[in-house]
Amino acid sequence: MIVPAEMLSEDALLGMIEEFVTRDGTDYGEQEVSVQARVTEVKKQLLTGEALIHYDAAAGSTHIIAASELAKLQQANAAQEF
Repeated sequence: MIVPAEMLSEDALLGMIEEFVTRDGTDYGEQEVSVQARVTEVKKQLLTGEALIHYDAAAGSTHIIAASELAKLQQANAAQEF
């Protein structure tokens, strides 16, 4: 299920984004980018629809994903149902 970013409080949204951008293994290329700059970019992507908040009811978890990855995720979930 996709959760619109606007449905979250500002604190909840920022907490989710900060966890996402500081997660181990996240690679932003050769140049260092500040956490605040990454938070700002991800928030912008969420508000423009380039990134989405996905709630996985089966796992009870919420993740930020690229909108382009949604179809792949939905296909994988549909395959698991059969």
